[in-house]
Amino acid sequence: MNVVISCAGSKVANAGTLRASDGRAMEFVAQPDEVLRPEPLLHYARPDDDASDGVTWRQKLLEYNVCSAQSNELNLLPAYELYKPKIYRKLVRVFGVDNVYILSAGWGLVRASFLLPKYDITFSSPRDCKDRYKKRGMREEYQDFNHLDEHSGQGVLFLGGQNYLNLFCELTRNYAGHRIVYFNSNKEPKDSGTNFVRFETSAKTNWHYLCAERVADTYESNPLGFDPLAVTW
Repeated sequence: MNVVISCAGSKVANAGTLRASDGRAMEFVAQPDEVLRPEPLLHYARPDDDASDGVTWRQKLLEYNVCSAQSNELNLLPAYELYKPKIYRKLVRVFGVDNVYILSAGWGLVRASFLLPKYDITFSSPRDCKDRYKKRGMREEYQDFNHLDEHSGQGVLFLGGQNYLNLFCELTRNYAGHRIVYFNSNKEPKDSGTNFVRFETSAKTNWHYLCAERVADTYESNPLGFDPLAVTW
């Protein structure tokens, strides 16, 4: 069973990042021009912006994962260790690191072990206008990673908020296995070839963490008999 969980806004304090050609630390955001008070020691860019040497920052990140992962001099973190909530580590412990993926608003669908820099990009609407630099538009084009093998026969579970559902459906459109999505909205989402399962809770913010906890506990208690369509709340 493959598990996909959407990213979190809160990152751990010791997360590293890539470096600009002038040595400044990269701060990856959705709208660099919207940063109201830019820090002079940071260089702001989108993941798909030109890194000034003919390649994008996304390509540089991929190269770093391929060539520099062992030394990891920039202290990038595996995706599941980048976010503060404990549920990311729990999913990896229960399902195994090779079966867990993160749906990142900045980078796309990445393996839990893929090294990521810190970034501040979200699909959620910011509460304060000074934070609008974080917001990625739903129709904004990104060259998102997609590390999920579309030919896999394994089922895939999605644990994430409504704002991330469109990207998940888009990136897994040709996935050969069953797609199961837990949801909490009043109206059941629609997407061809997807099974939707309602998660009953009064929580509206980060409800998918509670859902992920229950899914992980249910699987851990009976992995051979685990039925994602029959998890009880």
